[in-house]
Amino acid sequence: FFFVVSSAWIKVEQLKPYHPHKEEMIKINKGKRFQQAVDAVEEFLRKTKGKDQASSHNSNEEKNRRNSSEERGKQSAGEEKRKASLSEGKLKKGTGEGKKRVSSVSSERGSKSPLKRAQDQSPRKRGRPPKDEKDLTIPESSTVKRVMTGTVAGFKWPPSVSDPHFHHFLLSQTEKPAVCYQAITKKLKVCEEETGSTSIQAADSTAVNGSITPTDKKIGFLGLGLMGSGIVSNLLKMGHTVTVWNRTAEKCDLFIQEGARLGRTPAEVVSTCDITFACVSDPKAAKDLVLGPSGVLQGIRPGKCYVDMSTVDADTVTELAQVIVSRGGRFLEAPVSGNQQLSNDGMLVILAAGDRGLYEDCSSCFQAMGKTSFFLGEVGNAAKMMLIVNMVQGSFMATIAEGLTLAQVTGQSQQTLLDILNQGQLASIFLDQKCQNILQGNFKPDFYLKYIQKDLRLAIALGDSVNHPTPMAAAANEVYKRAKALDQSDNDMSAVYRAYIH
Repeated sequence: FFFVVSSAWIKVEQLKPYHPHKEEMIKINKGKRFQQAVDAVEEFLRKTKGKDQASSHNSNEEKNRRNSSEERGKQSAGEEKRKASLSEGKLKKGTGEGKKRVSSVSSERGSKSPLKRAQDQSPRKRGRPPKDEKDLTIPESSTVKRVMTGTVAGFKWPPSVSDPHFHHFLLSQTEKPAVCYQAITKKLKVCEEETGSTSIQAADSTAVNGSITPTDKKIGFLGLGLMGSGIVSNLLKMGHTVTVWNRTAEKCDLFIQEGARLGRTPAEVVSTCDITFACVSDPKAAKDLVLGPSGVLQGIRPGKCYVDMSTVDADTVTELAQVIVSRGGRFLEAPVSGNQQLSNDGMLVILAAGDRGLYEDCSSCFQAMGKTSFFLGEVGNAAKMMLIVNMVQGSFMATIAEGLTLAQVTGQSQQTLLDILNQGQLASIFLDQKCQNILQGNFKPDFYLKYIQKDLRLAIALGDSVNHPTPMAAAANEVYKRAKALDQSDNDMSAVYRAYIH
């Protein structure tokens, strides 16, 4: 492996071409050692490319010298032949004809072909490429050539390969990019849509050294649950200064070891930090965190910033925004779409609304914790959008469970059903993971069942508030309520399956 002096066996099917998967791997593996390994790979490629170009250049020079020598020899032989022919003409045809022939030969010498003139007039030395014509082909290392001519040679990579747990990949040039060694710069794409929403996303995932330039603002974070823990971990990895607080103080210990500071109360965290994020379970917890004893509101002063990442209803987030702003603070709602694994991998989708300036101030934080963020306008819009997203997800999960149980009771193979679904238009990581949970009976929480049921309930209420029917969500909500009655609240949402078999 590059950077570290170690080695290991890797299955052939886990080998991936370096360039096509480079950005994906950098995004998933944000540790400093991984980035140093990438730097080592790039340095190796630069050195190898330089040696190959020098060798190729010398070879071309030698070849051109030989060609030039041969050409001069041919020209000399031709000249001698023409002279002999001229002498013979003079003897045979007399003086007049001889003069005519000489004139013809002289004209031949004076008028070179356009190509020949262009070559002679060129200021470059023959055989040397122009300075702006660089050989962008990257040579393969001898190790890669041996591997690629062996077992891997006949293997064709699938058109789309996605393995978030893959941490080692082979330097391989089976697919060469059109342009190599471009400096990868961290830049933001701001895409204005007709709806007024804006998406800020990392155009190239990471900077040239694989890291994110962290804001110099002090960051606070309240709530270290399934989602909050992954978010804080990625903020710390990317170099942010973070102060943490959690209702259960023991959960802070791991992050203190990673470099976080400890806040004794939400009010203390807010008062000592420039921007404070919060991610808690439901509307009641969100209100208690802000309005309760030693809560966020007590630490708010003019200029202090508060970002609520909890999935709550629009009325709750609007109320919180009003009390924060009334104290001179700045407010942004930013609920996240994803699960524990995506949180750990820094691949969440952030939906934000409220203070646009604060949204931009949070850009390095959002890049550390997520793959994409959307600005949706005024406070309340993000809450509504998040509930709609989770309503679709929760209803889909209930339908998956219903299909698997129906397959079972009708004598069909559940595994075959999953295989068929994975080959069709519904194929997705979500579908596969949740079906695997059910087939293996593994309901370790990646997204708590009780929270998806809460989101369905809030989405149904949102529909009621605008007199819009939500019968599918209502039906799914009843199934989740039954699962909760079967003591599945603290299991993964896929445990809704058990509501159908009891």
